[in-house]
Amino acid sequence: MKKVAFYTLGCKLNFSESSTIGRQFEEKGYKRVEFSDTPDIFIINTCSVTDNADKKCRKIVKEAKKISPDAYIAIIGCYAQLKPTEIANIEGVDAVLGAAEKFRLLELIDTFKKEDTTKVFAQEIKETRSFVSGFSMNDRTRTFLKVQDGCNYNCTFCTIPMARGKSRSGTIDSVLEDAQKVGVSDVKEVVLTGVNIGDFGIIDGKREVRFYDLIKELDKVEGVERYRISSIEPNLLTEEILDFCQDSEKFVPHYHIPLQSGSDKILRLMRRRYLRDLYKQRVDQIKDRDPNACIGVDVIVGFPGETEEDFLDTYNFLNELNVSYFHVFSYSERPNTPAIDMEGVVDTGERHRRSKMLRILSDKKKRAFYETQLGSKQVALFEDEIKDGFMYGFTENYVKVRAKYDPMLVNELKEVELVAINDDLTVEVKEPEIVYESH
Repeated sequence: MKKVAFYTLGCKLNFSESSTIGRQFEEKGYKRVEFSDTPDIFIINTCSVTDNADKKCRKIVKEAKKISPDAYIAIIGCYAQLKPTEIANIEGVDAVLGAAEKFRLLELIDTFKKEDTTKVFAQEIKETRSFVSGFSMNDRTRTFLKVQDGCNYNCTFCTIPMARGKSRSGTIDSVLEDAQKVGVSDVKEVVLTGVNIGDFGIIDGKREVRFYDLIKELDKVEGVERYRISSIEPNLLTEEILDFCQDSEKFVPHYHIPLQSGSDKILRLMRRRYLRDLYKQRVDQIKDRDPNACIGVDVIVGFPGETEEDFLDTYNFLNELNVSYFHVFSYSERPNTPAIDMEGVVDTGERHRRSKMLRILSDKKKRAFYETQLGSKQVALFEDEIKDGFMYGFTENYVKVRAKYDPMLVNELKEVELVAINDDLTVEVKEPEIVYESH
């Protein structure tokens, strides 16, 4: 029985796809093992959004060769689609598979025998039209359920349309089929993921249904106890969706909404499909429905043309906005994007300074949000992450909680009382009462 190991860089979508490909291997009789367990085959799933994608890819290949010098190494994912020839020249790489080909890995490479030349399977991304479903399983407490792929937006900083192609989805029935498979397992939470999930419903190039139609049906799936929407564009987060999630017992009050900049000038340069007034309107609509809802924000600093005044526009906008935390990214040049040729390049040191300012503000926002939750009772899903005798979990509205380790709590939804904020920005809870069955 050959052993295969996966290493996944990047987003939740990549994790769902790695897990799906891993199950394909297991169905063919391969044994899935940890990266360090001397595998016969390494599958490295790459990301184009990650800074220094080339450097990270080379480092992982180097580590793989140390662990198992004679192992077969295949590189898949977004970076493999964008730079197949470059990756093929990395010493030790045996195969490179692009966006469509990665799901046919076992068909395209049946023997996994090392050869003198690297095999490259990567067709033009415009030829990639089919949607391949996927979901993670047995990897984490929650499942990442892929509902959509690709993107029709052309933001000037982004390589995703070049790496993943046009927006496309499966049918509602096919997504429900995957959700039902998850529902009969022991997974308590499903995270809906994709490149632009609010654009769900495009099949064979035509819009057939909407994201709202999907979540209405997912809400009926038995066995799934709660759903979390991974990230959704503000222009696609409609009041119809907000009203439904507010009334649903399964969709949790947690929204992650990309902003990217609080300056309308920069938003236009980025070719985003909204301005900051619409973003603020969405935040207000969420908080009007549920003051305890958690709202996360993606923001990029140091985009070409961003002056100190533009950055302060973003800083002050976020400071006044009723949101809970940020994911902050320093702008990173990407080949073949319009932004790389724009004027007004921001010094790297200045990008880091702005990032640091926003990360400090994010911590303040998170602490302020957590303070509003103290004294409340909420349902937390505990994970198997253990550190210094403590275990961690997340409430429905994404408060990270900490409790003394108890194996009975792993992968369990438990009502807890939030009592204090720790130095590491987790929230201490009163020890949940464990009810033991008598026999």
